[in-house]
Amino acid sequence: PPAPVDATSIEAGVRATLDAQQAAWNAGSVRGFMDGYARTDTLTFLSGGTVRAGWEEALYGYIRGYPDAAAMGQLAFSDLTVHPLSADRALVWGRWRLQRDGDAPGAGPGGLFTLILADTRDGWRVVHDHTSSE
Repeated sequence: PPAPVDATSIEAGVRATLDAQQAAWNAGSVRGFMDGYARTDTLTFLSGGTVRAGWEEALYGYIRGYPDAAAMGQLAFSDLTVHPLSADRALVWGRWRLQRDGDAPGAGPGGLFTLILADTRDGWRVVHDHTSSE
């Protein structure tokens, strides 16, 4: 039989990972943000019409797109919805928004994302990310 699902624990673990990603981003650390992703060759990241496979490719994509703290701005996640799929997998969707110097409040780039996270030996990590822009 499948393992029992503790939805409260799963949601807490997933949210802790996303909170840590947001904090790392807002501290100007792309590498810290990437700690929330599974360091595997099977990680998939879809955005802007591009499919990236593997942790390193996703990292380099972020570094190219956000070369410094000014380009990164301040990240906010909102409207997070966590759906446990099993004892060790969760589907998450929500909104993202960047606030950069010079942007009117709430006018920076943003969009939607859908993630699949897995409970790994390193904690909850993103194994699939599909992010869109408004």
